[in-house]
Amino acid sequence: MQNIDNIIKLAWCDRTSFEKIKRIHGINESDVIKIMRKNLKPKSFKVWRERVSGRTRKHEKKRSLSQQFTKIDIKNYVS
Repeated sequence: MQNIDNIIKLAWCDRTSFEKIKRIHGINESDVIKIMRKNLKPKSFKVWRERVSGRTRKHEKKRSLSQQFTKIDIKNYVS
């Protein structure tokens, strides 16, 4: 039960990626979603799901690509 509580806390946090949750607990994104669906109230799950869907912060690869484009954009404006 304590693992599930920790997984929910990590998943709810915007700064914790699904990859980090996998490294810590050994479960992938779809399993995290199943845990959240099972343990949250339906409205809470819906709010969480809408918040994390497509968000670059929850995926390390998307985050690194997003940061690269931001650095390129900043260089273009500074030059």
